[in-house]
Amino acid sequence: MRLSTARRDQVFDAVAHERRSIADLIDSFTPEQLATPSLCGGWDVKTVAAHLVSDFSDGFWGFLASGIRHRNIDKGIDALARRRAQASAAEIADMLRTQADFRLSQPITGPLSGLTDVLVHGADIRIPLGLAHLPDPDHVGWVLDFLTSRTQFGFFPQRRLRGIALHDVDTGRRWGTGKEIRGPGVAVMLAVCGRTVALDRLTGPGVAVLRSRLR
Repeated sequence: MRLSTARRDQVFDAVAHERRSIADLIDSFTPEQLATPSLCGGWDVKTVAAHLVSDFSDGFWGFLASGIRHRNIDKGIDALARRRAQASAAEIADMLRTQADFRLSQPITGPLSGLTDVLVHGADIRIPLGLAHLPDPDHVGWVLDFLTSRTQFGFFPQRRLRGIALHDVDTGRRWGTGKEIRGPGVAVMLAVCGRTVALDRLTGPGVAVLRSRLR
């Protein structure tokens, strides 16, 4: 998606804020909390945080190279996250904090993919630990702009939202046409990204359609 210079700056600031928030959480967690399974299948809380370090430490080309080595991009990203997770929690938190202002803008997807990553993975970390995940509703709206755009790549297949309309009741914003899914913006964001725990917070005829596509 093409963004104005001002909006790009706002997106980068939002990413930096969330990285710092996650760094503070990682610093505060016990070993048991760090080992808690996250909402991101196969990763514990610490590995999710390590993946967010991998985002800027390895980057797009590192992901691509690892994907080629493992003959699968998802397996390549997983391998990099697990390697980064071998660092201590304090080291992971320090990297997130010291590199919070790193301006990540991947080819094709641009800066909004970075905001999507930190907001979705922020929920992956917080929700299993019973912590509130309350990102700025405007930031969630920007993420949904991206997730419903043609430049969305790597988060889910484009066909997932075919024939589905999204309605964020927090802001009144809507995306797409078809059977409606409505609810809090953060729940809409998480559900379309495959976090089934969010489906129970949503209503509308599109929920059953999305649920069937996530099986």
